[in-house]
Amino acid sequence: MDVELNVTLVTFGGFAELHKYRYLYFVVIFTLYILILCCNSTIVCLIWTHKNLHEPMYIFIAALLINSVLYSMTIYPKLLSDVLSEKQIISYPLCVFQGFLYCTSAGSEFLLLAAMAYDRYVSICKPLQYPVIMNRITIYVCLILAWLIPAFETSVLGVLYSNVKLCSFTLTGIFCNSSIYKLQCVQSVAISIYGVVMLINIALLPMLFILFTYIRILRISYHCCRETRRKAVKTCLPHLLVLVNFSCFIFFDVIIVRLDSDLSKTLRLTLTFQSILFRPLLNPIIYGLKMNEISKHLKILFIQRKSF
Repeated sequence: MDVELNVTLVTFGGFAELHKYRYLYFVVIFTLYILILCCNSTIVCLIWTHKNLHEPMYIFIAALLINSVLYSMTIYPKLLSDVLSEKQIISYPLCVFQGFLYCTSAGSEFLLLAAMAYDRYVSICKPLQYPVIMNRITIYVCLILAWLIPAFETSVLGVLYSNVKLCSFTLTGIFCNSSIYKLQCVQSVAISIYGVVMLINIALLPMLFILFTYIRILRISYHCCRETRRKAVKTCLPHLLVLVNFSCFIFFDVIIVRLDSDLSKTLRLTLTFQSILFRPLLNPIIYGLKMNEISKHLKILFIQRKSF
């Protein structure tokens, strides 16, 4: 099926015509895109080049930031192209593919956060067994499954979407996400059921596992010495901040789709724009500021840059 969808770009509500300010929008969005790539890539490179950061926790952080880069690369190039175009169009197969990449990266983020929560649980609650449990094979298995499981489940959803009959060819949004289900003539029961199952598998269950794990960490740490409690709070707080931040954006995305008729276009598009900006940008900021080892290497890097 090769049709075109008219994609409405965010106008921020206060401007009458997008094309009058498109070059300004392009510069702003391009600057944000470069900032996202630089922030995430800098921390990934620090983890890669410093041996004292070659630990499971930092490896998972690097994977999480790489996931943010892939997420941004899925959305921003097309968004930049649309800003400079008179008409914002995208073929239906490409729209489904963009939605596939978006859902895959979202599911991967939940699973990576679950792997990080398990790593913290073993490190704090079972320190003597930590080297045996969190060995190299365990890390590789967690990383592979974190990307393969969402990709497989989302690909099945993509196949289901590719066979639906479309009655609408206008998609209100700045990129293709789960809102493409509104383009169907008749909402597919199979897609709806499978979507709920997929949401439970790659979002709800990992979130419950993360919450259960951190509750266990807090309960065990409460009965330990002050140093253990301090270590638990210090290492778990950044992960919890990222989880809360990401969960809120996913919640907004689901609400935007389900309550499409009840939300103004400006509010809907503004929330979507915030999700593509803050989700990949806050992660490196949180880990760069809250993780002492990463923060220390960042300070050294900045000092070296200033000396040149």
